Amino acid sequence: MLLLLSALAARAQAPAEVRGFLFGKRDGQPIIYARVQLKGTGLGAITDNKGYFAISRIPPGTYRLLPTALGYDTVSVALTLKAGELRTVKLYAPDAEQQLQEVEVTGTRTQQLTEVRAGVQKITPVEIKLMPSVGGEPDLAQYLQTVPGVVFTGDQGGQLYIRGGTPVQTLVLLDGMVIYNPFHSIGLFSVFDTDILRSVDVYTAGFGAQYGGRTSAVLDVTTRDGNRSRLAGKVSVNPFTSKLLLEAPIGKKGADGLAPASILISGRNSYLEQTSKVLYPYANKNGLPFNFRDIFGKVTLNGSNGARISASGFNFTDRVGLTTGSDVRWNTYGGGLDFLLLPSRSSVIMHGALAYSNYQLGISEPGLPDRSSNINGFNMNFDFTYFIGKNELKYGLNILGNSTDFNAFALLGKDGNGAPLYVPQQQQSNNTELAGFAKYRAVIGPAEAARLVLEPSLRLHYYASLAQFSLEPRVGAKFNLTERVRLKAAGGLYAQNLLETRSDRDVVNLFAGYLTSPDVLQNADGSRLENLLQKGRHLVGGVEVDLLADHLTLNVETYVKDFPVVVNINRDRLFSPAKSEFIVEQGRATGLDVSFSYRQGRLMANGNYSLTSVTRQYGDFEYRPNFDRRHNVNLLASVKLGAKKTFELSGRYNLGTGFPFTPTAGFYEQLLLGSISQPLAQQNGNLGIFYGELNSRRLPLYYRLDFSAKKTFSLSQNTKLELDASVTNATNRPNVFYFNRVTATRVNQLPILPAVGASLNF
Repeated sequence: MLLLLSALAARAQAPAEVRGFLFGKRDGQPIIYARVQLKGTGLGAITDNKGYFAISRIPPGTYRLLPTALGYDTVSVALTLKAGELRTVKLYAPDAEQQLQEVEVTGTRTQQLTEVRAGVQKITPVEIKLMPSVGGEPDLAQYLQTVPGVVFTGDQGGQLYIRGGTPVQTLVLLDGMVIYNPFHSIGLFSVFDTDILRSVDVYTAGFGAQYGGRTSAVLDVTTRDGNRSRLAGKVSVNPFTSKLLLEAPIGKKGADGLAPASILISGRNSYLEQTSKVLYPYANKNGLPFNFRDIFGKVTLNGSNGARISASGFNFTDRVGLTTGSDVRWNTYGGGLDFLLLPSRSSVIMHGALAYSNYQLGISEPGLPDRSSNINGFNMNFDFTYFIGKNELKYGLNILGNSTDFNAFALLGKDGNGAPLYVPQQQQSNNTELAGFAKYRAVIGPAEAARLVLEPSLRLHYYASLAQFSLEPRVGAKFNLTERVRLKAAGGLYAQNLLETRSDRDVVNLFAGYLTSPDVLQNADGSRLENLLQKGRHLVGGVEVDLLADHLTLNVETYVKDFPVVVNINRDRLFSPAKSEFIVEQGRATGLDVSFSYRQGRLMANGNYSLTSVTRQYGDFEYRPNFDRRHNVNLLASVKLGAKKTFELSGRYNLGTGFPFTPTAGFYEQLLLGSISQPLAQQNGNLGIFYGELNSRRLPLYYRLDFSAKKTFSLSQNTKLELDASVTNATNRPNVFYFNRVTATRVNQLPILPAVGASLNF
């Protein structure tokens, strides 16, 4: 009886808790990264990328719940909370004609004080659309090129390398689904249509234990739901692509004017290969050989308390027809379920995802066998989040399984009749991974004046194919010297067993197959290593400073990434069963990123400078990989003009030092040695190449200047017409694409490409 009475007395004095979701009243979309506070108190929270917020440890009493978000009118909801009460609410904010600048500053300031954000870049569709729109179509691939520490290797066949990591060392997620190739062969476009995005989180270094299976970076993409109020959509056309997007409510609308479910379908198709023959014959008389298609669909069901479940599917394809007669093509498809649950009697939020994806890559070349690579598999993620006052506890479980099928060859030369000699390379493998993680965020001090933020986390990851456990502790911290000056740091251990067949010697390599780490690897001294995981160690630190009445933010970060185990292709292996096809190297990436962000009124400007050094080492031999760009500068600006801000001008400038390449030392007559079918004196030798020291020279400077202008016409309340004009590579800079060693022919990146486009939003 005493225990029961004590429990009842404790509950009577227990604090209350408010949780819920913030939606836009017009379409029912979650409002992300908005401030929700109890008026007149220091209690509040920031909505996440699902619009969810939680405020705990509230003394019993009567309050006004006040959400504030840029672009929305402020609403006020009266709440009377009893001791120990857990209240779940849904808030709807109407669109605002005008918005006070202080709202933006307040929400941003709270995030800066209570989140570590070391090596993290959060991107919204609004920011992407401020980019100069290539062909009238702004894209995530174009914006990522402006993120500090990100290096882009070219307009054609280019890849993104994040702070010294290769593409295969970056985990890419789309609503929890693993995407193995997020970028098309023409480097101006990703597979993600900007109009379906809700948020993009880029973790360039030091990410927490909720992510695993990669040793360098994470790109976490979240899509939005369909319109729950009315039928809406977008139709656009330009010389590069055409697009159709449709979204609509499903079911009977409730008292809030929103349906319980929605559907969203997006389709985009490229026809640059056809239009370029007419519009850009100077680029290539046969047309620019790029064609791709992206299809995405999503159905979302919303519960009465904010719980939701969504099902989505995708199909992305790409094809490049090279002038050499080679044809490169890839196809990826998949689908998954994503759910969010809020138990009525518990303050926990439960999130889970189940997904399947398949990526197929193939290349056909004249006179050579076809090469192909296929990887497919499933992944399941379950996590639970508790909000304990200003603090947060998150833990979960990840399960992944995939299979790879790789078919290629090693070209040895040609025989006396000119026929190619090659050794087949085939590998099939299955892989299962199981991981558990826990992460805690502690905010010491009130949200408006938090002094210290700590984010320790731990991940235990098991790789069944190698029978290896990986214990990965990670930590992040922020110390707020003042509200305007903040120090931050993060670091941890990382592992992966997925590798790519892209060689560091190739400047351009559109065929990059996926493999799991082989059982046997070769060390620099010739010894064999078995069941070895690829490893990574991160350390990143920096400072944030707010200037000019909070309109200008300066961010400085320095980082070190050590890769003690990197699996690479054995460049010296020709045909010897005693040697492994893959070798073990060590890598290191160090850098300094200085960036600024300016926001005031009609003007937005971003800029950054990156100083980077990336090395790989094999035994005593050290070299620079072909993505080591020492200096990189990005400038981006956008301004809105006119009384109603319906005219927009934007520009982007990129300057980077040249990438390393291997020089040609000379040529020789390559004879077929070891064959008794034809004497050496009777052979017609092939042209052999003496290579110089690996990646010992640098290509010329790369720079590109892009402009765009956009005019918006309001045809009705929900219908808008946008006209775009853009110029890509406005100075017609001849940036080198690749150099043919045999013919001594230089091939450049894309020339100047002017374009006009139109889109109708309804």
